[in-house]
Amino acid sequence: PDDGLELVGAAITNAVRCVPPENKPVGAEIATCRTFLRPTIARFPNLRAILTLGSIAHQSTVRALGERVAAFPFRHGTRQIASGIALFSSYHCSRYNTNTGVLTEEMFVSVFS
Repeated sequence: PDDGLELVGAAITNAVRCVPPENKPVGAEIATCRTFLRPTIARFPNLRAILTLGSIAHQSTVRALGERVAAFPFRHGTRQIASGIALFSSYHCSRYNTNTGVLTEEMFVSVFS
């Protein structure tokens, strides 16, 4: 919070708003939370890009945009156009992924490049 950075023309939201047991949401929880994600996305009429962190966020966002997940598979570091919006995908930056090397700082920074 004290790094001097601020969001300009950006927002942060969650695809899944709760923390389920073992931090592994089931389909019903993801679908329920999508009822919040859709109107959140709709609030931004000038939205040009979305960064999803993890496959759950990626798949839920694709569905919230009215697209088929099979047409937009999750792959770290990709850029795809879904419903006219650039969709960038990254592994989730959880401790599990960073401590195990699934996601390195360099990999995460490259998503923004």
